[in-house]
Amino acid sequence: MKKQYKIAAVIALVAFSVGSWSFKEDLFQVSKNLDVFAALYKEININYVDETNPSDLMKTGIDAMLEDLDPYTEYVPESEIEDYKLKYVSTQYGGIGASTLFIEGKLFINEVMEGYPADKQGLLPGDQLLKISNSDVKGKDRAQVSQLLRGPKGAPVELLIIRNGAVLNKTVVRDEIKQPNVAYAGMIADNVAYIRLDKFLENSAKEVKEAAVELSRQQPKGMVLDLRYNGGGILQEAVKIVNLFVGKGVLVVTQKGRNPQKTFAYNTLSDPLFAQMPLVVLIGPNSASASEIVAGALQDLDRAIIVGQRSYGKGLVQQTFNLPYNSLVKVTVAKYFTPSGRCIQAVDYAHRDADGSTHRFADSLLSKFNTRAGRTVYDGNGIYPDVVVNASKLSPITTSILSKSLFFDYVNAYKLKHKAIAPAAEFRLTDADYTEFMTSLEDKDYSYTSKTERLLVDLRDEAEKENKLAAVKSSLDDLKAKMLVARKTELMTHKAEIIRILETQIASRYYYEKGKVVQAFQYDKELAQANLLLKDSAKMLAILKGDGAYKNIGSPAKAIASAELTD
Repeated sequence: MKKQYKIAAVIALVAFSVGSWSFKEDLFQVSKNLDVFAALYKEININYVDETNPSDLMKTGIDAMLEDLDPYTEYVPESEIEDYKLKYVSTQYGGIGASTLFIEGKLFINEVMEGYPADKQGLLPGDQLLKISNSDVKGKDRAQVSQLLRGPKGAPVELLIIRNGAVLNKTVVRDEIKQPNVAYAGMIADNVAYIRLDKFLENSAKEVKEAAVELSRQQPKGMVLDLRYNGGGILQEAVKIVNLFVGKGVLVVTQKGRNPQKTFAYNTLSDPLFAQMPLVVLIGPNSASASEIVAGALQDLDRAIIVGQRSYGKGLVQQTFNLPYNSLVKVTVAKYFTPSGRCIQAVDYAHRDADGSTHRFADSLLSKFNTRAGRTVYDGNGIYPDVVVNASKLSPITTSILSKSLFFDYVNAYKLKHKAIAPAAEFRLTDADYTEFMTSLEDKDYSYTSKTERLLVDLRDEAEKENKLAAVKSSLDDLKAKMLVARKTELMTHKAEIIRILETQIASRYYYEKGKVVQAFQYDKELAQANLLLKDSAKMLAILKGDGAYKNIGSPAKAIASAELTD
């Protein structure tokens, strides 16, 4: 036994020595290369033939260095700190509570937040902004406009706007704007509690808890947590949200980094409030990071059924480090692993092609893991839903109308014409309204090139290369003519999806963001599926146990076939 202890001690000492040597060697390389870089930077700034900007040169060098890592490791200069905090940390800022939109170089109010200064002072979506505090907005970008509109609470901002051809002056006193993490919470059909969480920033877990406690007073038969539009945020907030539904002392996520100090596990710390509440979590291609931690943990612990499409696949953890002169760097320090031990990172940034391009991990290389109840789940490429709902994909014509802001024009005109509409949940456009919308497009350019048309052009090119164009020209011209005829009927062909977008945008004009959410429920396929599951406790139990027809329902093959993936 003593001999075994001595051998173990020697092995540990050797490992420590090797690790220490490796660490010292790393520090030496860092120090050496910093000296080289500093000397080079100095000589260029002093001796280069043309005038140089030291700050721009340094920013270019830093960005080039980080480009070979991953898109989440980034340098944030002092000038961008406030935007960074709003995006990744806090939901509060000083401003007027309105979003803006550029259309053909003109700046318009896009949406106003209910109860905030822009709303109180009567600013409306569709108002064109000419000047902000005597500063002409022409030629400015979105960041510059944002800087002009934001400021300390209580400070006034003067706006010069055009509304329906009339020039108006508006004075808006800035206030503390709080963008909630929970965009909407309420009871929906069949006595189901619904919570839509858009962000995992400060207090997101508190907001979910408060919403869930309030809704639970109505004794719902189940709860839906909607993470489809949530790109993630603070990891600890995700752990707290999982803790609302699972017991104390349960592993939620583990992060593992090359630096041992960045490796540790996160467990639940308190007793759950909703341990017995039937739960469905909605995810989609835009659910990422902290959203995937919540969905992955609840899936691995067999605590919730995951419905929707395969998630984004961001299994990397970032930490910020302060740098001199009020700047900072956000560094990917670890990968995270769900309770079953899987990492759902989709893109392999460590192994790039010669041209620097990256690839998703191949599905054939994915590994199987088991949930607490023994169901099969997979690593890599995001979270696979237990129940897959095919994603709705917009047609090219709808996408074109959206990209050219033609919905925006019609919705503004509709609001002017109609002083009130039905409650958001009941609002519907009539056939006469849709005819009016089509008429509004008659003098607008919403042209696009469909996939079929692109293929037709490619076919013509190939025929010409092979000297066969003369033989097939008549047929190609006939196909092109038929495509033009079909184009004229597309507004009717895709009427249903176009009406859906119009209705939600119109509802937001009268009932703000909450109205838009409520109005869209009627078309929500994933939410309908969640309702069906919560009506059928036997089916939910079968899925969570992996029994019968529901075994492996979340396999990669099924999810890949039905979900459109994004990078």
